[in-house]
Amino acid sequence: MKKYYITLSALLAFISIYAQDQKDTTLDKLVMHQSLSYGDNDVAVNSIYNIIAKEGVNSSYKDSLAYLYFGSRKYSSCFMVCKDILSRDGNKIEILEMQAVSLENLGVVDKAAQVYAKLTVKSNNNYHAYKLANLYFTIKKFDEAYKAIIKAQELKDNGEVKVSYAINKNYNQQVSLLAAISNLKGLIEFEQDKMDLAKASFKKAVEYQDDFVLAKENLQAVIEGKQVKKE
Repeated sequence: MKKYYITLSALLAFISIYAQDQKDTTLDKLVMHQSLSYGDNDVAVNSIYNIIAKEGVNSSYKDSLAYLYFGSRKYSSCFMVCKDILSRDGNKIEILEMQAVSLENLGVVDKAAQVYAKLTVKSNNNYHAYKLANLYFTIKKFDEAYKAIIKAQELKDNGEVKVSYAINKNYNQQVSLLAAISNLKGLIEFEQDKMDLAKASFKKAVEYQDDFVLAKENLQAVIEGKQVKKE
C-alpha cells in the first residue's frame, strides 16, 4: 500500500509539473521576440497564438496579434481579432481604429462608417471625424457627411496630421488636415447644391494651404460653374 501511495504521489507530481510546463510561455515569448527582430512575422504570429492558447481568452497578446496582422495588411484577420478584443473591452481606441481601417480596406464602407462613428465619440479626434465624413460622402450620405465634417471643424487640431492627395500618377501631395477638412466640406456642399458655401469652403482650404492643388482647382470650377474633382 505504501508503494502504491508513493507511485500515485509521483504520478500526481508529474502531472502537476507537466501542466505547469504546458502553461509556460517563456519559450514562446523568446521565439516571438527573436522572429520579430528578424522580420519574420509569420513565426511571430504562430508564437503569439501559442501564448494566447496558454494564457486564455483574456490574453493581452491578442492586441499584439491585431497589430501584427494590421502591419502585414492582413485586414480580414485583423478585423476578426479586433472584434474579439472589443467584445471584452470596447474602450480600446487604437484597436477600434484598426478595426475601422481594416473594414475600410476590405471595402465594407457602411460598417467602417459605423465603427468610425463610435471611434469619433470616444476619441474626440478631428481626423476620425474627417474620415467618417469622407466615408459618408463616398456612399452618398451627404447629410450625415455634413454633420461629421462640421464636427471635424469643431474639434481641436494638433497640426500633426497630413492627408495625401493623388495629383497625378507620379505625384501625391501632402496637405494639412484643416485644409483637407475644408476641401471635403466644399465637396459635400457642392453635392447639396450649396454653391456659395462650397466656394467659401474651397477658398478656406486654399487659405490654410496656398499650394493645395485640388482645392484651387475646385474653387476655380465652382467659380466657372463646372464640375468639381472628387477625392
